[in-house]
Amino acid sequence: MMTNPYIINFPRIGNSALGYISVSENDLMPFETKRVYWTYYTPESIRRGRHAHHALEQILVAVAGNITVETEMPGGLKEKFILDSPSVGLFMPKYCWHEMEYSHTAVQMCIASMVYEESDYIRDYEAFKKLQP
Repeated sequence: MMTNPYIINFPRIGNSALGYISVSENDLMPFETKRVYWTYYTPESIRRGRHAHHALEQILVAVAGNITVETEMPGGLKEKFILDSPSVGLFMPKYCWHEMEYSHTAVQMCIASMVYEESDYIRDYEAFKKLQP
């Protein structure tokens, strides 16, 4: 059975007078973290992503700014998520086609289930559309 993308709410510790931190321990994570990377200074006119993965699962977090994420799963389920809080993450399962747009100030952190492996990428949308759910 294939999992669909979903929002993870990370706990917020603190208050408006002092600020907040969010911490994610293994109990909230749907996988063991193997890699963390971040994207920043992305021009608003650029759409990033435009791919899926055979095995990689990931969680996207807008550490700053706003990120609009459009997802599509094999079988045609399309969803749109707006990430605008560092206490919220978007879980993207394997075979999740995704495209992202960023506000000028956006910083995106990605928590990944595996190290970078080019052969895991599905970069051809037509090949993705042929996948069976």
